[in-house]
Amino acid sequence: MFGYVTVNQPELKIREYEWYHSFYCGLCGELQKTYGIPGQLSLTYDATFLVILLTGLYEPETPCREVRCIPHPLSKHQSRTNEFTAYAADMNVLLAYFQCVDDWKDERNIPKGAMSAALKGAFRKAEAKHPAKAELIADRLRQLEICEKEGDPDIDRASGLFGQITAEMFAVREDNWTEELRRIGFYLGKFIYLMDAYEDLEKDEKSGNYNPFLIRIRQGASVEDCEEYLNMMMAECCRSFERLPILTGVEILRNILYSGVWTRFGITTLRRKEKEQHGRSV
Repeated sequence: MFGYVTVNQPELKIREYEWYHSFYCGLCGELQKTYGIPGQLSLTYDATFLVILLTGLYEPETPCREVRCIPHPLSKHQSRTNEFTAYAADMNVLLAYFQCVDDWKDERNIPKGAMSAALKGAFRKAEAKHPAKAELIADRLRQLEICEKEGDPDIDRASGLFGQITAEMFAVREDNWTEELRRIGFYLGKFIYLMDAYEDLEKDEKSGNYNPFLIRIRQGASVEDCEEYLNMMMAECCRSFERLPILTGVEILRNILYSGVWTRFGITTLRRKEKEQHGRSV
């Protein structure tokens, strides 16, 4: 359920993408430093978005360094870190661990089972730093597991539980901006959960796995109705985002929220259309 909150790279200028990537690189380095190789392997673009959002809102001191790393050993590149890099690394590890455990329990996914074992030490370390957040994430995932086992047709129940998880992750402080950050996280989380369901429609139909969109379609809804619901979630997310006084990185954040999050939707929709056309031509 990761990888949706990324940039639409072709729409960015080269210097904008380099600036964005410097935060991704900084987060990668922070994960490796704090949580070792298993933590580094859990790196997501979704957590990079959180770093850039919080950086733009709170404007902390953010030094830039020229570094080399294992994935890019031959040339130096920029790496930016600040207090929110460490926070996002913690949240990344917490959610990655729970997701790997969930995938192992549900599908006996061996790579995810191995990853959950590798991340256990990192998870304990992040949990000790953020016990309340770790407890909330665990509780909502338990409720989500019950919801999925029941086959609940209520699309807002399942997606809302995941939205509560991301809302908690986005609420880094209790201040004037906490409510808007929670709303951004809540609706973005609902979008991520439902985008994953949209992408897996055919796979879940074959496997019998829970999919709220699939239930809706069987009840008479169309695939276009699914798209409309996804649009509603992102509209609410963007509405809260635009109320924040962000200047630094605002165009990159808009690129992600208005375009980047739809990248895999476009790929999935195109694949389905091509499959339908192929089926008609045979």
